[in-house]
Amino acid sequence: MANTFYNDFDRAELDPRPADYRSVFQRGRDRLIHNAAFRRLQAKTQVFLSGEYDFYRTRLTHSIEVAQIAGSIARYLNAGSPLLRPDFHLDYALVEAMALAHDIGHPPFGHAGEGRLHTLMRPWGGFEGNAQTLRLITEIIFTSGRSRRGMNPTRAFMDGVLKYKTLFSEWDNPVKHFIYDDQQQFLDFVFDGRSFPAELTPGKARNAFRSLECQIMDWADDTAYSLNDLVDSANAGFITIGKVNRWAADENLAPDEARILDELIATLGAGDLERVMNRKIGRFVEACTLVERETFMSDLSNRYCYGITLDPDVVREQKLYARLAVSLVFRSPQVCQLEYKGGHMLERLYNALSAHYLGGNHPPLSLLSRDFEAEMARAADDDARRARIICDYLAGMTDGFAIRIYKRLFDPDFGSIVDLV
Repeated sequence: MANTFYNDFDRAELDPRPADYRSVFQRGRDRLIHNAAFRRLQAKTQVFLSGEYDFYRTRLTHSIEVAQIAGSIARYLNAGSPLLRPDFHLDYALVEAMALAHDIGHPPFGHAGEGRLHTLMRPWGGFEGNAQTLRLITEIIFTSGRSRRGMNPTRAFMDGVLKYKTLFSEWDNPVKHFIYDDQQQFLDFVFDGRSFPAELTPGKARNAFRSLECQIMDWADDTAYSLNDLVDSANAGFITIGKVNRWAADENLAPDEARILDELIATLGAGDLERVMNRKIGRFVEACTLVERETFMSDLSNRYCYGITLDPDVVREQKLYARLAVSLVFRSPQVCQLEYKGGHMLERLYNALSAHYLGGNHPPLSLLSRDFEAEMARAADDDARRARIICDYLAGMTDGFAIRIYKRLFDPDFGSIVDLV
């Protein structure tokens, strides 16, 4: 039975190709899963440094959990919403692919790595994990048999990972939540060349304008990190009864927030946190309601005729868990010290490569891999393009690879010509 929720506009690829036994949405999901950029997430930091313990979540396991939650939301809406029916429903392959892809642009060492790369790249257009995800699927990930790089995503897939739609140059002081200026071409493709209406001003208003599937992915991401990462934090000793009590005493908590924390403390005392948080995932999934809406894109796609609203009580609970994690985990000395070290390594690597390759330098020494050296040669004397190539190289590193390259460049007692890079 054909699914009429999506039309040719949604299914359009950057470079149209003949259909095979899969739908275009299934094809996009398959291309993503069978790619090195996706596999590298297994060795990138989610909350705790990758490889420290084998049961903590990495970017890969987090992305798999986000995909499962997003798929569950799609199934829940398909099964229960009166606005959908068997021949008019959300596509699981599309929703899951976007969720699997949502973090592939993130660099090593978590948000500290992202912030440090942005500081270093500000003269050249900044760095943002979401913008880098878009860059990977449109310009870097290679699909065999094609004349251009990029995994040739559909319009709906691109739109689904496009959480932010404000350009770097449109912010007065761009810190995060932007895409690169040269990605305007992909915005034009996604929105069929239409200009944003006046009310969607650059910044928060424009970034909040998202397709239905992007809304689902974003809530699935919020669910995964606020519930599952809380479990990891408790297992690591950052979330304890005493610490939660002390934190609560310093906060001006509303009665419902105090009740939620009392339940958390009781669960910690019973040693039952993981089971309870896993059960809460179902409640967070069922917090979604499909609604109709009117936007400037509604005439072109059902992805903008419909959106989701969230149960405000569940949203408050999610935000409380996120506040707790920021205070007790992400701002803890242990995590901040490791993030500082990761940022320091990235900065020193960036500075070394910039001194080597920018400013008209065409050095005989090859510090990059063969593919990146070829990219440098094609960039000629364009320093902005060369800086972006350096950034691509660093952002694509896993935590362990970044540490090894750092040691090979700066540790006199480390490294051999027979090392695998």
